Amino acid sequence: MNNSNLISVVIPAYNHEQYVGAAINSVLRQSYGNLELIIVDDGSTDGTPDVIGGFQDPRIRAVRQSNQDAYNAINNGMQMARGSHIAILNSDDLYHPDRLETLINICDQADAACVFTQIRPIGADGHPLAEDHPWTAWHEDNRKYYFQCRDLYTAFLRANLMVSTSNLFINAELARQVGSFAPLRYLHDYDYIFRAMLAAPGRVLYLHDRTLMDYRLHGSNTISRGAVMAREEDQALILKYMLAGLPEAWRARAETAARRLLALERELQVERYRLAHPWRWRLGRLASRLLEKLNNNG
Repeated sequence: MNNSNLISVVIPAYNHEQYVGAAINSVLRQSYGNLELIIVDDGSTDGTPDVIGGFQDPRIRAVRQSNQDAYNAINNGMQMARGSHIAILNSDDLYHPDRLETLINICDQADAACVFTQIRPIGADGHPLAEDHPWTAWHEDNRKYYFQCRDLYTAFLRANLMVSTSNLFINAELARQVGSFAPLRYLHDYDYIFRAMLAAPGRVLYLHDRTLMDYRLHGSNTISRGAVMAREEDQALILKYMLAGLPEAWRARAETAARRLLALERELQVERYRLAHPWRWRLGRLASRLLEKLNNNG
């Protein structure tokens, strides 16, 4: 096996028996053949292990672990990687047939250390989402902002253009420099791409005009079940990487202003509610005081 041009693809799999077979096939049928496929089953309780076990391709290395969350499954798979480049594919997404060949060639031609592409959103049935679907509209709005500002880091402060870990293609040298995925429940990919941009300025490339993977949205997507926690992670990451992208001398001022703006937004929400619903506001205040008294007396 020629490790100098070997691509290591990591699939973290969890309870995706209806999708994981298609994900595996989308890797094995790539036009680029010098690859290894590392599948980390993160303690699935459905038929996912049986589907994985049904593949006999010698390029596959499959391991099973107790459930440790997606970022751990990815980290463990990346530690097993032997290639010069590493790609990730979630077990419900799909690569287009020429994805890996296109990306490794782009890395060579453009001296890119990390590449991601435009994606095609699909539903549970595998059909593309309608153009007026809310997710599609959200993603296109973020792309329009990137085309306006033409600065990748700034665009990422607005939203995660990479969308998913499935869209990450990175050389092994930069992956070692960036380190492991952070222990974040929802936005470990968002955190990782910021760290990659900081570690390799100008060498993270967005192929905005090439659609080379399918991103599946369905009822069991992890992100859909944790909207509040995901936004809390999002808020913390935006503040962190807004500051990280500034000269050190400006960071204290920027952080103070950002935290004040967040506090003002919370205060405005309270005031708007008080003015719009005065009786509910008074009842809520009364209830809070009663609870405070009960707690103090208890």
